[in-house]
Amino acid sequence: MTKNIQKLNLLLFALVSFFSTAGFAPIVGYSKSALPNFWVFNTPTQNGDASLVRGVYVQNVLALPIVQQPMDDPYYVSNHDGEVTQFSTAAQYGNIGLLAHNNLSGKSFSQLSVGQEVDIMYGDGKVETFVVTEVLHFQALQPESQQSFFLNLDTSETISANEMFNRVYTGGRHLTFQTCIKANGNTSWGRLFVVAAPKL
Repeated sequence: MTKNIQKLNLLLFALVSFFSTAGFAPIVGYSKSALPNFWVFNTPTQNGDASLVRGVYVQNVLALPIVQQPMDDPYYVSNHDGEVTQFSTAAQYGNIGLLAHNNLSGKSFSQLSVGQEVDIMYGDGKVETFVVTEVLHFQALQPESQQSFFLNLDTSETISANEMFNRVYTGGRHLTFQTCIKANGNTSWGRLFVVAAPKL
């Protein structure tokens, strides 16, 4: 059991490209220049399933449908621009993890900042609102290794992959956006995490 958890803890840091998922009605993602208002975006995300996270909206920043990882593939990250992937392992801890590649929908994550509100839409039309509390930038010291240590670019603290996972995905109810940081020609040079807590 512990070995399996450790393996899952490490998988998110690879953000390896995988292929398509099926079983969801298509929802259109929007570029920043063509963002709809909240209600125009929210209606198409509804499919009646109260347990299913279907869309994420940040005013003037992003409006993206959320796709699920296949049951047997916790490594899956969508290769489609205009959507994000819910990280199933984070859900096991009662939290929401949203993954995207930095050359696709993940490029909008860097536009998020502390204090912004994030709306999560569920299939039954329910909306859960979060507020961004921190933006974390890390350099992967061994970018090609899933066991890499990570250097916090703001504090110079170095932590392990397991410590990283626990920091951004476990604990009290919250939402975490994750993408890679490209630098020096390496698309996996670092990691960007944007953490948001429920709005009180």
